[in-house]
Amino acid sequence: MDIRICIDVNDIERAIEFYTRGLGLRLGRRLRSDWAELLGGPCPIDLLCEQEGSAPLGEAHPQRRDFSRHWTPLHLDFAVDDIEAAVARLAACGAKLERPIQDRKWGRMANMADPFGHGFDLLQFQGRGYDEILQGT
Repeated sequence: MDIRICIDVNDIERAIEFYTRGLGLRLGRRLRSDWAELLGGPCPIDLLCEQEGSAPLGEAHPQRRDFSRHWTPLHLDFAVDDIEAAVARLAACGAKLERPIQDRKWGRMANMADPFGHGFDLLQFQGRGYDEILQGT
């Protein structure tokens, strides 16, 4: 099975710039004028340009797209080598650092939001990474 990540945005050019310059991904191909494939991670990320207020589940469904900051139980984590540099680069591209960088047993984490309202985390692993939290190992 392959996994693809799809991110709705309301400005495709700004999104391509944000994710390529900010995270170091690269534009794979433009599938349409409103659809761009980004490469450079373990799975492709598709940026899909959608209009604010459009109906993602059809007109009969009351939910509408909203690109202001919103919370969802699904988010992306991006592992980076230098979390301070990544935070600074992403902030310069329009991201918001929502909570100061936190030190954890497994490394460091920064909670951020992209310019399209989507939350994401940066992770900088240290030592054995998540294995540091395993008991008895």
